[in-house]
This record gives sequence, structure tokens and C-alpha cells, in this order.
Amino acid sequence: MKKNYETVFIMTPVLSEAQMKDTVGRFKKVLTSNGAEIINEENWGLKKLAYPIQHKTTGFYQLFEFLATPDTIIKLETEFRREEAVMRFLTTALDKHAVVYNERRKKGEFNKKKEEKKEVAS
Repeated sequence: MKKNYETVFIMTPVLSEAQMKDTVGRFKKVLTSNGAEIINEENWGLKKLAYPIQHKTTGFYQLFEFLATPDTIIKLETEFRREEAVMRFLTTALDKHAVVYNERRKKGEFNKKKEEKKEVAS
């Protein structure tokens, strides 16, 4: 049975834009070729890390939200471990509340700038 999952992974900052997109594409292909249905994909770009990983202080963050079976997760995480460009990854199973939260977040309901503008207008 398919469940909702979310995975975030951090790629090394020494990658070029093309190499980063290629790496993301490979993981997307691992998901889709194993029957996963990608719901959302976000590239958060180059971010500062809270602590150095492999002597690096920044990394490219990528998020996938998808429907998949547990077997697909095993295959995906095996590929993460094989890929030298990936410094860290975390996959979590989403409960119904997290799915609703993600839907609201994608619609921009938690965007503080919009809320501030509404307060000024009233």
C-alpha cells in the first residue's frame, strides 16, 4: 500500500548547476521507475549548514513529497548512500496532519509577508 513520504537531501556545494539538476533527476527517476507518484518537488537552493558536513558549510537542499511503497524507500535510500554528491538525507512518513499542513504551505497560507500587508490594509 502506498503512503505519503517526504524526503529532503543535501548535496555538496561544489556541484555545478547542471550536475545538481542531473543528480536531482536521477533520484526523481528512481522514485518514478519504482512506482512512486511525486506530489511536490522543491529546490531550496544553496543554504548555510548549521554545522560543517565533510568540511563544507553550505549545501544544495532538495525536497520531494511523494506517494510510494516502503520498498521504494529502501531503493531510494540505497541510491542516496551510493551517491557521493549527497551529504545528508532524511525520509519521513507523513501522517494525515502533515499532508494537510503541506497542502496549506504550498498555497502560501503561512507566508508572513502577505499577513503583514493585510494588517496594514485594515
